[in-house]
Amino acid sequence: MGESSDSVSIDIDMVPFGGKECVVKTSRGSVSVFVCGDQEKPALITYPDVALNYSFCFQGLFFCPDAASLLLHNFCIYHIDASGHELGADEISSDFPLLNVDDLAEQVAEVLDFFGLEKVLCLGVTAGAYILTLFAMKYQERMLGLILVSPICKAPSWTEWLYNKVLMNLLYFYGMCGVLKECLLQRYFSKFFWQEFRSGEHGAESDIIQACRRVLDQGQSLNVLHFLQAINERHDLTKGLKELQCKTLIFVGESSPFHTESLHMSATMGSKNCGLVEVQACGSLVTEEYPLAMLIPIELFLMGFGYCKQPNFPSSSSNGPNPTSPLNHSCIAPELLSPESLGIKLKPIKTRADINI
Repeated sequence: MGESSDSVSIDIDMVPFGGKECVVKTSRGSVSVFVCGDQEKPALITYPDVALNYSFCFQGLFFCPDAASLLLHNFCIYHIDASGHELGADEISSDFPLLNVDDLAEQVAEVLDFFGLEKVLCLGVTAGAYILTLFAMKYQERMLGLILVSPICKAPSWTEWLYNKVLMNLLYFYGMCGVLKECLLQRYFSKFFWQEFRSGEHGAESDIIQACRRVLDQGQSLNVLHFLQAINERHDLTKGLKELQCKTLIFVGESSPFHTESLHMSATMGSKNCGLVEVQACGSLVTEEYPLAMLIPIELFLMGFGYCKQPNFPSSSSNGPNPTSPLNHSCIAPELLSPESLGIKLKPIKTRADINI
């Protein structure tokens, strides 16, 4: 870890990913970073969506054995939480100036400086995807690649702006109330997921919904409000995307409120640098709703950089195809499997396709 008189590393007992949590003091406030893996390996930076932290936003993906054999084998993971979104966070002082999206992107750069990281791969979800994309545009020389989940890239529409204003008023006056939690859950998950998986046995909510509610309950309302306000005042990245020379893989659920914007982002970047994977019957949080749909595209994408799975690692697909997976090898266009296309010319594909076996 790099030395800095303005930074401190703190070990936390509760580390669900088996690493350590650090608090990095930047010029724009403190940032919690959970470090998982060998710091001698290349770096993978993650950034979650509004009101979430790394422990929920990415656990569905990273707990898949196939993902562990690919990501944890090749990378050291640096999970960055938005200011005040980490587990056990205190409320950010009202005296501290509000951060905008450019400030949040600069925080990412300062985190990289603290850990002595030069080039990184980034993985972000929706609001987190925007912050990492903005960081990539500012620091292209530090980018290895981008993996974005239901990303946003344009200034908010009047509808989104007004809707977010309502959410911010709820946060300010009522905190993380029941209505607000329902709104956020619908932001993350598809209607299909709610109908099929919200209710478990005896009418009880499924584990994933309960876990998400607990994360929202534990969050500091005003901290969430500050992050949401920054995202609601974001600027349009379309012009910069045309000049961004960074290999990018985009996942988006077809039922995501940000589906159209993600398609716009993919089209703007072009097929030479950007691959698109649309996941049918899925919302924004593909990492939790259908993480298995991400495994094969990520594996192919990383092969373009020379990374591969750990040999002889226990695989969830070692005993045949997983019937619950919305993605199957036969869903992928043959062109995607050619060496010259890996990580470069990823074709848009539809997952959860009907396949006769």
